[in-house]
Amino acid sequence: MNAKKRLTLTAGVAGAVAAIMQGCSSTPTAVVPEGPAAPAAPGALPPPVTPTPASLVNPPPAPREFRAAWISTVANIDWPSRSNLTAEKQQAEAIAILERCKLLNLNAIVLQVRPSADTIYPSALEPWSEFLTGQQGRAPTYDPLQFWIEQAHARGLELHAWFNPYRARHATAKSPLASNHMSFTHPEAVKTYGRYLWMDPGEPAAAQRTLDVILDVVRRYDIDGVHIDDYFYPYPIDNTNTAGAEGVALEGGNGARRELDFPDEPSWQRYLLGGGALDRPHWRRQNVNALIEALYKGIHREKSWVRFGISPFGIGRPDRRPTGIVGFSQYDKLYADAELWLNNGWLDYLAPQLYWPVAQAPQAFGVLLDYWLAQNTYARHVWPGLYTSRIDNSAKSFAPDEIVKQIGVTRTRAGTRGHVHFSIAPLMENRKGITDQLRARAYQSAALAPATPWLGSDLPTAPKATARREANGTGLRLFAGAGKPVSHYAIWSRYGAEWRFAVAPSSRTVLLLPDDAVAGAAQAVVVSAVDRLGNESVRVTVSLQA
Repeated sequence: MNAKKRLTLTAGVAGAVAAIMQGCSSTPTAVVPEGPAAPAAPGALPPPVTPTPASLVNPPPAPREFRAAWISTVANIDWPSRSNLTAEKQQAEAIAILERCKLLNLNAIVLQVRPSADTIYPSALEPWSEFLTGQQGRAPTYDPLQFWIEQAHARGLELHAWFNPYRARHATAKSPLASNHMSFTHPEAVKTYGRYLWMDPGEPAAAQRTLDVILDVVRRYDIDGVHIDDYFYPYPIDNTNTAGAEGVALEGGNGARRELDFPDEPSWQRYLLGGGALDRPHWRRQNVNALIEALYKGIHREKSWVRFGISPFGIGRPDRRPTGIVGFSQYDKLYADAELWLNNGWLDYLAPQLYWPVAQAPQAFGVLLDYWLAQNTYARHVWPGLYTSRIDNSAKSFAPDEIVKQIGVTRTRAGTRGHVHFSIAPLMENRKGITDQLRARAYQSAALAPATPWLGSDLPTAPKATARREANGTGLRLFAGAGKPVSHYAIWSRYGAEWRFAVAPSSRTVLLLPDDAVAGAAQAVVVSAVDRLGNESVRVTVSLQA
């Protein structure tokens, strides 16, 4: 996720968390109808619908859009804000982040659970991350991943577990490696490359470890998705600059001038001696392709509803690019054939990192988005990554309007119904008013994540629901339940002639629909049940009791 080049973006996050916590509770808030909508951005979701009298009985379809933010744990970019916080402070920061996501009407988080061959959960395979406790291998007093999952689901947010597939040690790491780290248990599979340790994708032990780690989490935790980032073979470094070349790639360059080749000679020679016929670049790509295919099949073999997403660098293969698009080639430098993964249907969603402005012609946001949509032969989800953290004080800072504009572009493409912010930090800080802008212009109401019918399309059972007037006259109390386990309830409430939409987690079977200051109590309520793949049940009109 190009996290290494963004370590300067964390200033102020802890302060923002503290400010939010003053007004936050760990208890999910009630379902509150939306107020009047502010002027919408181009391509924005429609405001609350005002139907004709003939359609007052039936609300419109539920809005659908995947809205997420990456939460980086590596180098304490997003969470926890420092590596020596108490468990209570870590949990308070997590709750503040989730409350901010809920306030913004986001519906998912992408949490980094394996930053550098280490974990933020108890594992028999890899050590605890030093970014939690300050020392690799030192355990916290609780299970952070389980805490995040429970708290996210209680707020109706999906949690996608984000794994770095090959990085073995980050440049900012300070503590000694733990005795059960990959570099000790399988030293032949770990290479030094600049200031990093990197697992060699050509070594069977490296690919097997990543597969084992991810499937272990899928089995043991109630996650909604598995997510991997853009780090396959490492971004190439210059012989004289071992800091890395991600920044060069992002600025439109095509790699370092005097690239230091990745030190995989032993695995390459073993491949040749075994009769391998591919050239070295194709062999490297095949190493990565084999892991991607194994992950897709393995994840769904364990749990059919867990979606698999990949977030590659945002520019495609040089031989397929649209006219005028130039820049770094992940196909030739990271050995990532993202087009093949789409063409073979080896993922459920692609989140290409489209980290350039709409008007920057050599890397134009809309042109790149259209490119990836054109590769999407299996009609998978395409939810681009947005560089929201570029709202900063640098010379190339984005204005908040750039992000709102990019969201508008995604909404004009029929094949794109979602996006992911990198990262949560600017949204926590309300950097240059971006959070206010999103609430007013892009996220005026809640939305369901798009359905994933290729993993399952059976409709859940319709819920049983009733509502009665609160004794103090402040609203309606809705009671909902489903025959089979579901994920969410989709709730339409009509105030006068206006339908308003809300989403609640299925764990909350009693919900408050407050009166509107002008329109009074809701005159009609319609509820449906939504499963983990986004399939929506038949809608039920709720009986309103006095």
